Amino acid sequence: MNVLVIAPHADDEILGVGGTIAKYVKEGHTVYICIASRGYPPLFSDEYVESIIKEAIACHKLLGVEKTFFLNFPAAMIEKADRNEINDKLYDVIDEVKPDIVFVPHYGDMQKDHEIIAKSCMVALRPKYQHKVKAIYSYETISETEWNIPHATNTFIPNVYIDICDYIQTKLEAMAQYKSQLSDFPNARSLEALEALARYRGSTINVCAAESFALIRQIM
Repeated sequence: MNVLVIAPHADDEILGVGGTIAKYVKEGHTVYICIASRGYPPLFSDEYVESIIKEAIACHKLLGVEKTFFLNFPAAMIEKADRNEINDKLYDVIDEVKPDIVFVPHYGDMQKDHEIIAKSCMVALRPKYQHKVKAIYSYETISETEWNIPHATNTFIPNVYIDICDYIQTKLEAMAQYKSQLSDFPNARSLEALEALARYRGSTINVCAAESFALIRQIM
């Protein structure tokens, strides 16, 4: 089975799907990751961006990811990119991978990049093409999903849980590769907060750790 995780920024894939990625790889499935953006001056220095790319590659190697796609749209400014180009590049990745399952960011996240990528994913994943994915899930991104203005139209409502009890440490080890993105607890972008969320999601289904998702579409 081919699994594709689409992330607006490097580290979103681990924050939301890191344990599930490790689980799929361990079970013999092939996992691909698509990072939609990268930083550009003056918001981000070239040295900072290169360090994040190196961190992402090390992280994905640790997890056993088959291939990482970097689309290089401007981070924190994806709205300045041409929407047709975003849709087309995402479609090209999907067409190459031909995934059975796709994980996309939650469209109601605080960061505008997340909303744009989520909606473009759904354009690229329209069930009118020759290849149809079996399931599409959206994931939560700690410090983005829970920090937005609470409203019925953007609330993350999980209805699918994946047991990651055997993979929570791998998720944390993978996230630890992103040294440039981590802060000390109680900052949400800390290993302690990430583990706490996994423990909380696990308690919802009476397991020691889990990741939660919202089912968008499933073809039976």
